[in-house]
Amino acid sequence: MEVILKEEVEHLGNRGDVVKVADGYARNYLLPRKLALQATDANKAVIEQMKSAAARRSATEKVQAEELVAKLEPLQLSFTRKSGKDGHLFGSVTSSDIATELGTQGFEVDRRKIQLSEPLKSVGDFKVAVKLHREVTAQLKVKIAAEAVEGEAAEAAVAEIAADVAAEDEAIEAAAAE
Repeated sequence: MEVILKEEVEHLGNRGDVVKVADGYARNYLLPRKLALQATDANKAVIEQMKSAAARRSATEKVQAEELVAKLEPLQLSFTRKSGKDGHLFGSVTSSDIATELGTQGFEVDRRKIQLSEPLKSVGDFKVAVKLHREVTAQLKVKIAAEAVEGEAAEAAVAEIAADVAAEDEAIEAAAAE
């Protein structure tokens, strides 16, 4: 089935492209999500008008994305998570976490634009790509710090109690031996 894309679809094409796809993919995914239209003569004429409007819109979106990149580049997001002794996190920092943190700082960025191949699962500094426009990508600095682990204090307390118990046991055994 031939369809005309209304939005950019990864690994398929850009807005306004006429592409041939499987019938099921078009009926079950592209058309219900309004990502494409069937390629009829009437729709092709409408798409020509949409292409000219899209070119103007894309130019303004690119300018807005470049302005947003200028604001995002110096920004550093900080996260504090519980972690083990080797710096491996209990849990992770995901694109949703990053989008939420950006939202609290006044930047509305869709989590799907944050390009993480996999969630961040260790303590450290990371660079995360944010694709704001097909031609504009921002590099965001993300710092993950280890939370003060209560488990270490608890382990020290348990070790101290165990040493006290062992000392008492030795004293009892010594008294019993006499």
